[in-house]
Amino acid sequence: MRKSILMGVMCLLAFAGKASDSIAAKDFVPKISGLIRAKYEYNTLVNGHRFQVRNARFSLRGNIWPSYIHYKAEIDLSDEGEIKMLDAYISYAPDKGVMKGFSATIGQQKVPFSTENLRSPYQFYFANRSFIGKQMSHDVRDVGLKLAYEYDKVFPFSLSLGIYNGDGLYNQQEWQKSMNYAARLVFHPFKPWQISFSLNSVKPDAIRMNLYDVNTFVDFFNFHIESEYVYKQYQHDVFKPTHAFLVFASYDIFFKDRKHADKFGYWPCKISPLFRYDFMTDNNDGYADETGAYLPTYPSRQRLTAGITFSPGIPFLSDIRLNYEHYIYENPQLNQDNKLVLECVARF
Repeated sequence: MRKSILMGVMCLLAFAGKASDSIAAKDFVPKISGLIRAKYEYNTLVNGHRFQVRNARFSLRGNIWPSYIHYKAEIDLSDEGEIKMLDAYISYAPDKGVMKGFSATIGQQKVPFSTENLRSPYQFYFANRSFIGKQMSHDVRDVGLKLAYEYDKVFPFSLSLGIYNGDGLYNQQEWQKSMNYAARLVFHPFKPWQISFSLNSVKPDAIRMNLYDVNTFVDFFNFHIESEYVYKQYQHDVFKPTHAFLVFASYDIFFKDRKHADKFGYWPCKISPLFRYDFMTDNNDGYADETGAYLPTYPSRQRLTAGITFSPGIPFLSDIRLNYEHYIYENPQLNQDNKLVLECVARF
């Protein structure tokens, strides 16, 4: 008996020795990152001014078991003045073996719908999101389970499937009789070109709404050109379908490379002029009024956005964004939105 126990201990010590060789302590050290977005806005129609801290995010990422089990926790200390818990999930994602490419993520997370929706704020091209990213992307984050597979060989693609409570991040006690569903398929015909298709089926109240999204973008010769379209259908035709569309272009002008900028103090290294057009038809958020009628939550509108971004040459690290937004409403009296925006972004 003692001999068996001794042999067992020796085997465990040998296994631990091999594990310590392959897994270093640094593999468990969490990575801390953060983002601050501070902005000034001037509304040209009401002659009003305001300063905002749009985001003050801190994120913690790490490994429970390197190459297999990971976690992320992210909090926003100032989302327009409010504290919000954002991502809080555990991800099972082997990066080797027969299961490489597969992942399962459970917890609070972004819903896999729309390219615009999935970008982090430091990846935005403009100071303010499009109508697709703000008004059309229901429940940007929710609590649930996402299964994904990514293939990066001959014809790269990725597929994500998600199921969620549908009540957002702050109402997790209710028993759900119907869930929200999302799916996203992304192709890369060649490296600079991406095409994606997304579905988001949501039921915030009595009716279900299905949103269908297609996005494509290409990067070439310092240009980034992107377009996205969303079609939103309401159950029982209680509201006419909503359409949303955007197209924008950005061009990077480099003045000095990063090496010389650090040495001689040149800043900015890159200036990017941008232009965007987006529109949205009458949109309902899934709720009826007191009489049971479904009326527009967001009336039909168009917008032209012109801007310029100053940056140190490293993409999406520290930018200054200067934008002007011009809105066009069918009823001009509804327009109180034309504004000039100056935004400073720092990611660390």
